[in-house]
Amino acid sequence: MKNKTALIFGFNKYALEIAHHVKDNAYAVKLFSNLDKDMDEDEYEIENFDLSDDWNSLEENIDVEKSIAFCVLGDDAQNVFLTISLRAFFKDLTIIAIASNKENASKLSLAGANKVIPIVETTADIITNILELPISNKVLHSILFEENDLKIAQIKICENSNIKDEEILDIDWSRYKGIIVLSLMHEDMSSEFIYSSKVRHHILQDGDTLVVVGYENDIVEFKKLIGSES
Repeated sequence: MKNKTALIFGFNKYALEIAHHVKDNAYAVKLFSNLDKDMDEDEYEIENFDLSDDWNSLEENIDVEKSIAFCVLGDDAQNVFLTISLRAFFKDLTIIAIASNKENASKLSLAGANKVIPIVETTADIITNILELPISNKVLHSILFEENDLKIAQIKICENSNIKDEEILDIDWSRYKGIIVLSLMHEDMSSEFIYSSKVRHHILQDGDTLVVVGYENDIVEFKKLIGSES
């Protein structure tokens, strides 16, 4: 009997966190890398692949209609090429890809990805961080497995923001409907989980950035309510 499988292309923190998550959703996991150095990894079984590969062998062992491919290579151009290749071979395969910016997200959608998660370099730890809370696990499940328009966005605190000078612990985030605040990013680009003991007592300053997840309309409304300029 063919397996319901998560095919994860790329061996990095995104791949490992996704692998951990999809196992909880009863998927078998196959990790692939196009880098020779990853073949020496002892903890995980990793299969080598080439971007010019055909995919006949995959179809022998997986149920394509029930499986998901994750394109999380470190290079956007390679993710686009991989997506085109997989889509050409598997018409019914669900393909989820990550992109470093909106422009590349659009390219991946055109290449045939069913869902693209835009992640910029300064929020590189988001997938890792959001798995630390049960409520955020539900958000990640929604992003990966359900049809929706959830976005991850960076909201900068400016001089005139009405939550500037407030202690994070004192802010009632529930009043901002449709938004989950994930982490705080400082001006030096260091990032801390919003519910960590250290960040709870942080007083928001001009230049701080909140990383949030929500629907686009709710994100726009959130910016208006807190008086953000970005």
